[in-house]
Amino acid sequence: MNAVKPFRYREPLRVRRAEVDRQGAASGSHVLAWFDNAIAGYWRALALPFRETMARLQCGLSLRRATLELEASAHDDDALIIGLCCARIDDSGLAFEAACMRGEEGLAHGELIYACIDPDTGAGKPLPQALRGVLLAFEAGEAVARVRVGRWEALGPDARPIRTKVFIEEQGIPAEMEWDEVDAGCAHAVAYNRLGMPLATGRLFEHVPGTAKIGRMAVLPSVRGSGIGRAVLEALMDSARARGEREVLLHAQTSAAPFYLRAGFQPRGPQFDEAGIAHVEMVRGL
Repeated sequence: MNAVKPFRYREPLRVRRAEVDRQGAASGSHVLAWFDNAIAGYWRALALPFRETMARLQCGLSLRRATLELEASAHDDDALIIGLCCARIDDSGLAFEAACMRGEEGLAHGELIYACIDPDTGAGKPLPQALRGVLLAFEAGEAVARVRVGRWEALGPDARPIRTKVFIEEQGIPAEMEWDEVDAGCAHAVAYNRLGMPLATGRLFEHVPGTAKIGRMAVLPSVRGSGIGRAVLEALMDSARARGEREVLLHAQTSAAPFYLRAGFQPRGPQFDEAGIAHVEMVRGL
């Protein structure tokens, strides 16, 4: 098996009152549940939508063994970190090392072993080389995605399904409001994971001389929080800089405003309604 560097992935959590016993300590079963929940976050960090990825690779992963060693107790409302790494990979499956930490104090560690199986028969099968490559690249600290910037003719076939999923199906925006003639003249960005799956998109066009406008920012639900949206935003801002723009503005849905604040955008003016959703204009200098 291949050894890889541990704990690039770290997931914070707060211990809930329902997770502690009468002595005020979290049980081992809850620690194992935290490890299992962190696995879902790990796949997001790899920019791999789990179901779609397994279907694409025609394989499944089945938990075969979980081990746990408790070293100290976690208590109600403790702020913890769950660390995960894919520590061993071979033809038959994967082994994840997991740790529960409170600050610098290690509370528990364990191992989760998954077998690679045929999704139809449940029989064991070799782990796909493509998945092995993604896991090793992530644990080596490499980027999980790349962003392409180009015209609608080239990127529209990949951007359109993402926007359809997010804006039309998820948010209920009418299709006639989503598709416009502006797309043809925009610079578009699409983020792809290491398997070539398109996951996020956005567009950029001149608003007024010296100011570019970013819009149609959309990230598939299964990879939100993975940094993919920020990568698309940065690519669009780089494109604006290359064109000599002095600033960029956007109309942010109020639920997404914190995301743009973290990227250096500032709100300007009052909230307003756009397509039935509350928005605020936000601006950033370049």
